[in-house]
Amino acid sequence: MQQQGPMTKPAGTGTASTNEQLLTFIVDGEEYGVDILRVQEIRSWSNPMPIPNTPHYIKGVINIRGDVVAIADLRERLGLPSLQYGATTVVVVLRVGGGQRERVMGVIVDAMSDVTSVPQAAIKTPPSFKSSHEGSLAKGIVTLENKMITILDVDMIFDVSSGSLVPTA
Repeated sequence: MQQQGPMTKPAGTGTASTNEQLLTFIVDGEEYGVDILRVQEIRSWSNPMPIPNTPHYIKGVINIRGDVVAIADLRERLGLPSLQYGATTVVVVLRVGGGQRERVMGVIVDAMSDVTSVPQAAIKTPPSFKSSHEGSLAKGIVTLENKMITILDVDMIFDVSSGSLVPTA
């Protein structure tokens, strides 16, 4: 079942050259965002079919219109404790770049937030930590109206650079 929610809201009033549109969602009480142009759809939670020998944060695969789509628990990918999935849990289906072509993969998030227009000048580079590879999951941080949004690097969530999580079909 697809959830319409934020995807049907009109885009912000700013120009495309000065603003970036983010789909924002909540994970462990914090707000995260991804470039809205990378979002394919938002789906209500359903159990994926487990796949053996995958990283702990990959919960399995689901069938979306004939395509096998890997599903990652974003909480676990971020190193946060797992949480039982509930009524607000959704899967954000993303277009992920890697290799020769784009793939479709999904992330499990605690709840949806909104579509947010962010001035590009407000996006700051996140701090880097030499001892942590996970720092590369954030590609930017923005502060708006007393809240911070971490902008995630969609491709790094699945670490498509290694090719290990990119389905071959």
